[in-house]
Amino acid sequence: MATMADVARLAGVSVKTVSNVLNDYPYVREATRERVMRAVEQLGYRVNVTARSLRSGRTGMIGLAVPELGQPYFGELADDILAAGRRHGVQVLIEPTGYTREGELAALEELDRGLIDGLLFSPAVLAPEDVEIVEAVRQPLVLLGEQLFSSKVDHVTMRNVEGARAATELLLDQGCTRIAILGLLHREHVGASALRLEGYRAALEARGLEVDERLFGWADEGWHRGNGARAVAQILDAGVECDGVLGLNDALALGAMHELQVRGLRVPQDVAVVGFDDVEDSRFATPPLTTVDPGRREIAETAVELLCRRIDARFRAGAAPVEPVLHRAAMRVVERESTGPRPS
Repeated sequence: MATMADVARLAGVSVKTVSNVLNDYPYVREATRERVMRAVEQLGYRVNVTARSLRSGRTGMIGLAVPELGQPYFGELADDILAAGRRHGVQVLIEPTGYTREGELAALEELDRGLIDGLLFSPAVLAPEDVEIVEAVRQPLVLLGEQLFSSKVDHVTMRNVEGARAATELLLDQGCTRIAILGLLHREHVGASALRLEGYRAALEARGLEVDERLFGWADEGWHRGNGARAVAQILDAGVECDGVLGLNDALALGAMHELQVRGLRVPQDVAVVGFDDVEDSRFATPPLTTVDPGRREIAETAVELLCRRIDARFRAGAAPVEPVLHRAAMRVVERESTGPRPS
């Protein structure tokens, strides 16, 4: 098992410098900090959390509360946050909240119990009227996602409207005029579904096309493949023609693509398909799925960095208050064969 001395030798620094880095001592040059953290990762060095907690009052752990891990986006986000945590010298405790109010409130309560130093919190059920609950939290907290917004809390999110608009515009550029949108939620007036619908509407209206609600595919049971397949099946079974599909996440798009192919429709020759999230499965679909990369790795790194800064400021005497940050990650459309060239 690697020791702190091993890390010091590999990084070319003293043991004291390694200790300063691992304990978030503020007066360490960034280049030195990065060199030490690379050595930590290379050697697989594990911090003695109990000893550090006794010395500093910190646990060396942060929490990540997400609705579920079965949805590929959240699973891959968790992996990225675990990796970012290692780079910042913290361990990550993951808590799926199960799309329940009770689960989300319980995650916030973990902060008060002192089991973690801070929390990355991605709510799916708490509504805008619950924002005071979040703002009342006094421990380090960073919001993720689109369900809640507050000017008093750090928040890292993605460009949902812009991403959905760009995806819809790509389908329009491919000649699609009857674009189904899959993943809408009857209960949601805020959040990713509502924001991505806004982008879809904006793209159609900019081209002078009416929004036909018969092309709306609902997925109140969740954004999973089976619900994407059911949603597109319901549209087609109602006799509504479509030549393009926008899945509000990749799982919905992959499910829809499967259903289209079962019915003998070719992708992209008959129906072009776009997803959202750029999860690993999208690259290995048949055909590979065009999708929106929402900047997941940027979200993970930025969120962990912000949370560690807040934790450091909380434990550092005389630290000046820092204004809350709202960070929207960069997005891009990743074009693959599911929107390939149409025959002339």
